[in-house]
Amino acid sequence: MADITLYDLPGCPFCARVRSKLDELGLEYDVIEVPRSHADRTQVEAVSGQTGVPVITDEATGVDGMAESADIVEYLEETYA
Repeated sequence: MADITLYDLPGCPFCARVRSKLDELGLEYDVIEVPRSHADRTQVEAVSGQTGVPVITDEATGVDGMAESADIVEYLEETYA
């Protein structure tokens, strides 16, 4: 199990941006695919307090429920680049 977990929705361009950055940096991460329906996204809501994706957690640095693809990409660059 990797330290980083990405809550992802297939076909989401914002999620794809985060996946690309994770891959570019060669980071291992787990993916949890969320349902299309926001009402059914209880797992990501429990972690982040909202139902939008992408969301990441990073056990190595204590990040728990970071949302917004631009913020996630910036965090990944600053922390792992």
